[in-house]
Amino acid sequence: MIDLTRRAGILLHPSSLPGPFGIGDLGPAAEAWVSWLAEARQTLWQVLPLGPTGYGDSPYQALSAFAGNPLLISPDRLVEAGLLTRAELDPMPVVSSQRVQFGQVIDYKRGVLRRAFERYRSLGRSPWRARAEAFLENERHWLDDFAMFAALKADFGGRPWNEWPRDLARRVPQSLADARQRLADEIDRVIFEQVLFRSQWDQLRARVRESGIQVIGDVPLYLAYDSAEVWANPELFRLDSRGAPTHVAGVPPDYFSPTGQRWGNPLYRWARHRADGFAWWQRRGQSAMGLSDWVRIDHFRGLAAYWEVPASSPTAEKGRWVRAPGAALLTALAQHAPRLPLIAEDLGVLTEDVVELRTRFGLPGLRVLQFAFDGDSRNPFLPHNYETATVVFTGTHDNDTARGWYESADESVRDCARRYLGRDGSDMSWDLMRLAWNSVACMALAPLQDVLALGSEARMNFPGRAAGNWDWRFAEGDLTPDLAKRLGELTTLAGRTGAETTSVLPRLY
Repeated sequence: MIDLTRRAGILLHPSSLPGPFGIGDLGPAAEAWVSWLAEARQTLWQVLPLGPTGYGDSPYQALSAFAGNPLLISPDRLVEAGLLTRAELDPMPVVSSQRVQFGQVIDYKRGVLRRAFERYRSLGRSPWRARAEAFLENERHWLDDFAMFAALKADFGGRPWNEWPRDLARRVPQSLADARQRLADEIDRVIFEQVLFRSQWDQLRARVRESGIQVIGDVPLYLAYDSAEVWANPELFRLDSRGAPTHVAGVPPDYFSPTGQRWGNPLYRWARHRADGFAWWQRRGQSAMGLSDWVRIDHFRGLAAYWEVPASSPTAEKGRWVRAPGAALLTALAQHAPRLPLIAEDLGVLTEDVVELRTRFGLPGLRVLQFAFDGDSRNPFLPHNYETATVVFTGTHDNDTARGWYESADESVRDCARRYLGRDGSDMSWDLMRLAWNSVACMALAPLQDVLALGSEARMNFPGRAAGNWDWRFAEGDLTPDLAKRLGELTTLAGRTGAETTSVLPRLY
């Protein structure tokens, strides 16, 4: 049963929160953010994937499908927990308050977390030790492998696992046993950081629930090749005898990309997943639902059919479509977790099999208003073409801000938007928000950048650009009471306070 209550919310990754430590975290600024959301009558908070980021700092290329990002751990909360003194937070990095400078932040956070780990070890049998042991017991299905993976990666200077010594890359048992003994302290530290992350996230989520807000999490369909899961479970992925991908993920050529997009993520060996009842996916789904109330499946169309690109191909032109067992996977997830609310990110060129898969399982799909104004009244992104089981965005993390989009769009698109909205375009960010909020879609969301009416300088990600992404932060003082009042009024008038009678979609399977 899918909840179709009319709701509204904001897309903001925790790294974009303000604060003195160079990157947003799960501490006081996050609690202030939740309080502001509640004041603005929002009932949804969408985050990007929360996993530990690797090269390029992208949340969508995480080092693990299960672990949390240590960069989001709050130093303030470590002081409150007695794991650090206030003096041990100095010297703080001298960084921009508007951008995450990842290099400096990573070095600083590593030092802070190592000091907290040494304090933790000096405490002996403390409540923290008991918490760590319980966490390891509950999460052992992924945590043992991730801790070893992260310790080895640090030991080899951050190099990807396929560049490690062969016996460790291929997980020869005796080599792993020797490394586990040699790196015992580092493995312990990695586990401790995961305990800290989960403890702080759970504390924040309790505050979120008390405020009547639901969290929308994000699960990328594919994993990074340099991830703990691919290293630890090579049999689940399309790898050759050397551990190299035979085929990789991507999308075919289209109007926007004449050579397609070659993402490079390893593809799943779906027959192996089906053979054991999708056990790995079930663990992944349970983990995701432990962190959020809703789960957005990124690249949902890959569950109906995926574009298979030979790993030797430099572009995605030579790929082919291959059917995926999406219905069997979703059925398995529903049987073992009937309260698993999913949102299908079904953007891009959609075929009948994708639509059938989404509607068969009663999943809301996505619409982005920036794609709506091509002059065709049948455009599925125009609100008059929506169904209720829809999640509408003014834009996503991959788009320009609403203001930036409008200022750079062709005049024909701008003219269509002005005429459809009946507005002059002088406040396009809020015009698009009003259009989304007043639509029939069950959920309406906007990036915080649009609430703040910011331009292209506040864009979060430029797809295809290797560097300079994921670093935007808002400033202290941006979230004013007047802004909360304006957003709350829009939300109330649109009937999106989450207080309406709940309606549901019946299961169709």
